[in-house]
Amino acid sequence: MAQHRVPPTPDNFSVWFYYTMGGSLTLKKTIDILIANKRKFDSVVNRDLYVTYIKPQQDLSAVEEFPEQMRGVIASAQDFLATAISDNRSQMESLGEVRSECQTTADPRPIIEKLLKELSNATSRSSALEANFLSTTKDLDEIKDSLKLAEQHSNTDPLTGLANRRSLEAFLRTAQITAMEAGTPLSILMIDIDHFKKFNDSYGHQVGDQVLRLVARVLKESVRDCDLAARYGGEELIAVLPAATLDACAEVAERVRSRIGEARLTRRATGEEISSVTVSIGVAQFRMAESAEGMIERCDRALYQAKRSGRNCTIKEASVDEEIAA
Repeated sequence: MAQHRVPPTPDNFSVWFYYTMGGSLTLKKTIDILIANKRKFDSVVNRDLYVTYIKPQQDLSAVEEFPEQMRGVIASAQDFLATAISDNRSQMESLGEVRSECQTTADPRPIIEKLLKELSNATSRSSALEANFLSTTKDLDEIKDSLKLAEQHSNTDPLTGLANRRSLEAFLRTAQITAMEAGTPLSILMIDIDHFKKFNDSYGHQVGDQVLRLVARVLKESVRDCDLAARYGGEELIAVLPAATLDACAEVAERVRSRIGEARLTRRATGEEISSVTVSIGVAQFRMAESAEGMIERCDRALYQAKRSGRNCTIKEASVDEEIAA
């Protein structure tokens, strides 16, 4: 840590202790790549390493108590299994008694009656056990569905249906690690709706929301299943495209921009046609070992250049770099 000028905070110490002990091959590979590329371990990098590799481990070790519903299902299953085990022992004892009677009596009828009774009891217990297991399985399926829905809601922007900021940050960290490990490209595009305030001021916030949902839908339909479309904040949307070069990402951005420009919106209440929607888009490609913030900042500069250039266009970060150099 001293060699790479990493501040000796508890979080940083956790990361480097885990790295030194070999607790995660992925963490080791990531840090080794950062070192090989002479990446500074600044506050952003240190935080990302901690959030990606250490915090999930701590979260798992500090699991909260089961919800009441889960505890109830488990308690019910435990009670029924305990009863089933006890009944099974009683049945074995009864069968043992029948066996003893077989050796001491010549009349088989009482023995047959006892056997039939025990078989009937065993059938009843088996049916009750099966019914309980089916009920427990149903309860567990409902809990699983509820947890899945809750997780989906926690990772989704409620207005647009796109991934939210939290989900974006997690996806981007994983995509960066994959790009560094495999040596593959990674690109992002950032969209800003042109004159968005005008829609809210002229037609009301409901129309503004309608415009935002339109752009979100076009973006989501325009990217691949392996990509992530997210709401970055306000009227800004972002898409992360793993294994995509800067030029490939710019092509996707142009398709999105063109489709949005061709769309027509009408007010649901009056049927009035709303003026066409246009967007400005910036595109950037990941540079080995840089932070997510660094890549997004370069993409934001390209987006700003698109707005300065008259809006309704796509600008690649390369164009911004060329302008600065000139």
